[in-house]
Amino acid sequence: TKQNSTMPELHSVESALKHIPEDQRSQVQSIMYGNGASTLQTPENVSSFADSNGFEAKLVKFEADEEQMRKARIVRVAVIQNSIKKPTDAPLLEQYSAIEAAIEKMIDAAAMMGANVLCLQEAWTCPFFFCTREKKPWTEFAETVDPSSRSTAFICRKAQEHNMVIVSPILERDEIHGDTIWNTAVVVNNNGTILGKHRKNHIPRVGDFNESTYYLEGNTGHPVFDTAFGKIAINICYGRHHPLNWMMFGLNGAEIVFNPSATVGGLSEPMWAIEARNAAIANSYFTAAINRVGTEVFPNEFTSADGKNAHKDFGHFYGSSYVAAPNGARSEGLSRTQDGVLVAEVDLNLMRQIRDKWCFQMTARYEDYANGLSNYIQHGFKPQVHKQE
Repeated sequence: TKQNSTMPELHSVESALKHIPEDQRSQVQSIMYGNGASTLQTPENVSSFADSNGFEAKLVKFEADEEQMRKARIVRVAVIQNSIKKPTDAPLLEQYSAIEAAIEKMIDAAAMMGANVLCLQEAWTCPFFFCTREKKPWTEFAETVDPSSRSTAFICRKAQEHNMVIVSPILERDEIHGDTIWNTAVVVNNNGTILGKHRKNHIPRVGDFNESTYYLEGNTGHPVFDTAFGKIAINICYGRHHPLNWMMFGLNGAEIVFNPSATVGGLSEPMWAIEARNAAIANSYFTAAINRVGTEVFPNEFTSADGKNAHKDFGHFYGSSYVAAPNGARSEGLSRTQDGVLVAEVDLNLMRQIRDKWCFQMTARYEDYANGLSNYIQHGFKPQVHKQE
């Protein structure tokens, strides 16, 4: 839903906390964000660079216990959220080039804060045009996953430049299989080579999210990518609503699971702060939720199949990207209205420490779940319900 024209969008939840009396604020923050996460001072040169280029830069740290038998496994995880930079009726290459120019500065800022692994937002190379149901000209944004393709060549260059693993969610064109389009995350290693890719598992059919007009469910399973900075996975957007999708990445050994997304306030904002954080708790790994920012207006009107008037925009993409830890702690979010870079320093040893404490994996009943699901998918399935005759 749109805000009243006299009521500007809230910059961030965190900006509202300053109105809480100081003697209560720390307790409120502890309840909201958990313990073990702290906001660090962003280096002055990074703050200056971010301010001059119109984006927010934030640095946080998650604590873990020091161990006697294992060295700390310190990794700096980064996420970037951004708005589009040109009107949607501008030439497509101009639209892409403007986004790339902005992204390059934010990747550089993440590198200045020591980022090792970075993920961009879903379909970062273009407006989130899937609401329009129009094929022309939007499908021209789709590109092959190849070192020479437009966005992947750029990401490979930046990954090598900064010795950084970068996850680049794009619209993929599979030229080998009939020019099929996929919603895909490309994983580029810190040496600038392509490590692999993952295609979106769950496709929404709700509101203006008409994505199945363009692509269907992915066929790459739940891959985990073993990098120099830990084992990472990508649960793209709508997959965050599916707990078993999160679980499968964990069963395959993921230590950091990114959730590159594009979602609007009228649909999902009350769920946003919960889902990736809950996944971190349930699976005893780190998660990073990333959402784009701003309102994207398209040339032609479209409807939402809800009986309401046609409109030209999707609604407000509310940003609020954050990182969550297996102990339930989470970082403050980035802005709801501004481009931003969030870098979180984590110790991957925290995963085992929390598994030893809560024993979620040890007490899980995987065989029972597997048997139950095997029965459920059979045509003759009967729910296990007892009632008095």
